[in-house]
Formats: sequence, C-alpha cells, structure tokens
Amino acid sequence: MGRGGASKSREDGPERKCIATGEAQPKSGLIRFAIGPDGQVVPDVTGKLPGRGLYVAADRAALDKASDKGLFSKAARAKVQVPDGLADMVEQMLSRRVVDLISLARKSGAAVSGYEKVKDWLQKEEATVLIQAEDGSSRGKSKLSTPYGGKYIGWLTADELGMAFGRQTVIHAALGAGGLTQRVVEEAQRLKGVRSAESGTDKGGRGRLKG
Repeated sequence: MGRGGASKSREDGPERKCIATGEAQPKSGLIRFAIGPDGQVVPDVTGKLPGRGLYVAADRAALDKASDKGLFSKAARAKVQVPDGLADMVEQMLSRRVVDLISLARKSGAAVSGYEKVKDWLQKEEATVLIQAEDGSSRGKSKLSTPYGGKYIGWLTADELGMAFGRQTVIHAALGAGGLTQRVVEEAQRLKGVRSAESGTDKGGRGRLKG
C-alpha cells in the first residue's frame, strides 16, 4: 500500500504570491509574516496578526532567500529587521502548532498512539492518517501501512509525538476522520517544507506527502 495519496488542499482558496519565488499559490502552502511596530519581521503561522501580510513559500530555501536577499524590505517597501535564524524560528513554531493540533485531536478521541492501537485502527479502517516518528526504527515502522486513500506523516520526532500524547516518546500514531485531521495534515505539510533535508524524511522517503 503506498504512502501517499495526498492532494492539494484548499485549491479553491485565496492565493498569495511568495516574495522569494514570485509564484502564487494557496495560502495553506505559505508562511505569512507581519511587520511589527518596531519594524521587525514576525512569523505569523496562524495568519491572525494585524496589518499587511508578506508571504513566503513553506520551504526552507525560500525562507533563507527572503532573509538573505533583503526581500522582506523590498516587499514591504521599507527597511525592516529580519531576526537571525528565521527559518529555524518558523520550524519551531510550526512544530509546536502540529503537536498542539494532534493533542487536541487526541483529547477529542480522533487520535491514538502505540503500535497495537494504531494497528487496530488501521485494520478497522478507522484511521485516515498514519503518523510515524522519523527517528523510529525503520523495521518497526515498515509493519504498518498507510490507510488506502489516506495520508502519511513521517517527519515528526518521537519526542514531538510524545508531547502530543502526553508521553515521553511515541513512534506510531494515527488520526481518524474529522476537522482537526485536515488541519494537522496541512500544518504538517508546511513543517515538512521548512524542515532541513536531513530531518525531514528518512532514507526510504517515507516522510513524503505526495500531491
């Protein structure tokens, strides 16, 4: 069973142009930035800060280009301050957001963790998303397959998944159908783009969400 099946989400939603690539795409695939009163560039991963937004593709190379080439100032038509390590900052914020959303799904009964529980959900076709820690054993992860027509997330760490489920570490998790599930998938996809290549997927490419 393949580990993909993802399609573009919110294709009919509003589009914005990335200041680094010049390409327009749905907002769900971009990171919004706001300019604070002090002229500081502020990541707005929730898209709720006031003021005009500047958008960069959820891609580490695009974020680095926007930071290094002065593209925020150019787009804002004013001198702005870009914090050091902006891409790392965005990655941490997205990671926290994904963890929080999975935690909310768990509390609502739409997420389970642990090999046996995940296997049971998969067998009963209750799971729509399989999540496995990128630093987990490849042999152990290979025993579970992405649900047919479902999605696979494989670039969170065992520690991150552990935080989502109130445990020290978690290797296997699954999400059922529900509104939060789509949000987890979208935010996890943004996180994947921002994560460095070394930590984003395992060697077998299991961390890909095809679309």
